[in-house]
Amino acid sequence: MKPSVKSALLLAMAFAMLATPAVAGNRLFRRWQPSRPARDSVAEQAQVLVSTPVPKKLMYPATRKSDHVDEYHGTKVSDPYRWLEDPDSDETKAWVQAQNQVTFGYLEQLPSREQFRQRLTKLWNYERFGHPIKRKGRYFYSRNSGLENQNAVYVMDGLAGQPRLLIDPNTLSKDGTIALANWVVSDDGKVCAYALAHAGSDWNEWKVLDVDTGRDLPDHLQWVKFSGIAWTPDGRGFFYSRYDEPKASEKFTGQNYFQKLYFHKLGDEQAKDTLIYERKDEKEWGFGGEVTEDGRYLVITVWRGTERKNQLFYKDLQKADAKVVELLTGFDAEYNVIGSQGAVFYLVTNKDAPLRRLIALDVSAAEPPVREIIPEAKHVLQSVSLIGGHFIVHYLQDARSAVQVHDLAGKHVRAVDLPALGSAGGFGGRHDDGETFYSFTNYTTPGSIFRYDVATGKSTLFREPKVDFDPSQFEATQIFYTSRDGTKVPMMVVAKKGMKLDGTNPTILYGYGGFDIAQRPGFSVSTLAWVESGGVYAVANLRGGGEYGRAWHEAGMLKNKQNVFDDFIAAAQWLIDQKYTAPSHLAIRGGSNGGLLVGAAMTQRPDLFGAAVPAVGVLDMLRFHKFTIGWAWVNEYGSADVAEQFPTLLAYSPLHNLKPGTKYPPTLITTGDHDDRVVPAHSFKFAATLQAAHAGEAPVLIRIETRAGHGAGKPTTKLIEEAADVLAFLKGTIGK
Repeated sequence: MKPSVKSALLLAMAFAMLATPAVAGNRLFRRWQPSRPARDSVAEQAQVLVSTPVPKKLMYPATRKSDHVDEYHGTKVSDPYRWLEDPDSDETKAWVQAQNQVTFGYLEQLPSREQFRQRLTKLWNYERFGHPIKRKGRYFYSRNSGLENQNAVYVMDGLAGQPRLLIDPNTLSKDGTIALANWVVSDDGKVCAYALAHAGSDWNEWKVLDVDTGRDLPDHLQWVKFSGIAWTPDGRGFFYSRYDEPKASEKFTGQNYFQKLYFHKLGDEQAKDTLIYERKDEKEWGFGGEVTEDGRYLVITVWRGTERKNQLFYKDLQKADAKVVELLTGFDAEYNVIGSQGAVFYLVTNKDAPLRRLIALDVSAAEPPVREIIPEAKHVLQSVSLIGGHFIVHYLQDARSAVQVHDLAGKHVRAVDLPALGSAGGFGGRHDDGETFYSFTNYTTPGSIFRYDVATGKSTLFREPKVDFDPSQFEATQIFYTSRDGTKVPMMVVAKKGMKLDGTNPTILYGYGGFDIAQRPGFSVSTLAWVESGGVYAVANLRGGGEYGRAWHEAGMLKNKQNVFDDFIAAAQWLIDQKYTAPSHLAIRGGSNGGLLVGAAMTQRPDLFGAAVPAVGVLDMLRFHKFTIGWAWVNEYGSADVAEQFPTLLAYSPLHNLKPGTKYPPTLITTGDHDDRVVPAHSFKFAATLQAAHAGEAPVLIRIETRAGHGAGKPTTKLIEEAADVLAFLKGTIGK
């Protein structure tokens, strides 16, 4: 059995978080919205908008202000750009066009833009592979030849077989914006279900193809979001979760509630799918279904928001009238089923173990006793796989991978020898597989794929990418610095070997700090291009992340969120104190929850940074829960609807802490015009407010990608263009 989809759901929602939140609640606001001025066309509005002169000949759009005011628990808060929350209005479209006209006009004049674009294109042009998945002697894997917009799926009959193209999303759209969001092969290897995402949306459209012929079957599922699928062992169908079809006007902004778990029988229309489980009394509950390898049980992970506390239910599939059994309830801890033997479920949990442990439950017992298999260790237990009669256990040791092998009794067998210090991933497969595959990467090593023999412990290189650079010229160093309250925080610093520490090096400081997500070493073409050009790249492992378990996460959430910003600011100060850089040469960058981080840091300490790049950020902390899946983040941030939480949110909300007359650092805000994870209104309103408040001559711009979402599935061409724009912007602002 594969690891529970709970983790996948969390990460999906949390790549705003997000990898991947309480209700909007009572109507606490008094609202008034003035009528909008009519314009004949988007183009005409865009022409009128570009009218306000700013220093150095930049012309920012003259964004209309309204008198809109909300009242929160007796405090009045103005929201003059509320109209920008509608991404499809003619006025918003005109504003987007006008902003992009200014932004791209500025970017096109940067001398390093074309140089970065050419170098990024050359670096990106390398063959990349995903972990092979074995099904009845067939091996399935993803591959990108280099500059293809989307990864394709291939199949081989045996490891020495000839690869055959199975699914190629690159043929589905001219601009490359239809992405392959997921694919799952049946146990017999005969059919493959695959999900398509259009223009970066979280909505997935599922289809099924015959592996032998490569042709699509008639199956077609819609309105699926935050869900994988789970085949029955006989391949007759699969379980999946979906929402009701939204109104057309709410597809990209409406709140996502009342997810339902269904069974789809192969060949049936979606309307005939069987409803397996729903909770009409719990609109926030979501469901992930997995089938045990023997086909006996359907395991249902019940999630509520992004906090890693879930419930665990199951259903006996061998009994026609079996009811759903509520095994673990109360949302008191994380419970992740990683495999089973008969009625014995193996679970990774942080119940009574903040760094996680592996336990076993025999569900045939009336009151299943807890049996500990692998106790809590001194490092965070990241994941466990049940492969070849062994547990492969992945730990995080100061944000780096350490992998161990244990037998079914929990006894340690051996360590997996990784090539260096870095990040390992994969180790998927079935209980009876004698092999598994894993990837390894770090800041100077592109992701290579290894085959691991479980019985012998031998790793064999399966696929190794060839990238046009010399890794011996660079080094990544882990250091520990002290935050404001005395907490020791790790940080990785990547630079050319022998770099002179004279305080003049252009430096990018990156962070995330939220949702129990760890920042691990990984290869990035854009990072390499930056370091090659003489820059420094630093990644701070802030509180709020998953580097050190539950306590580390909780120290950076809710009322403790300011710790994350303090950690980030302290990281910047360390880089300055150690003469890596100086404020005028230091840029901060982060995406999604990391965009919030950058927004908070630049509003709290505008003097400390030479540039800021908040990407797809959560920037309006008073209204984030009003859109799509934003309600799911309330257990991470809190809610402005709650009187005792409102002051904390208002105190750091980037949108509400921009102060007129302040000189802010050069800023390039990036977003997608139809991001349905962190809606673009966050970035739109922040940009308009920043341009109105900014007293300096530095550019404060917003780059709005059209036909784009939160980031997943973005075509390679657009990734290169965006990376070139960001690096050129930073080179022009913090470069020597």
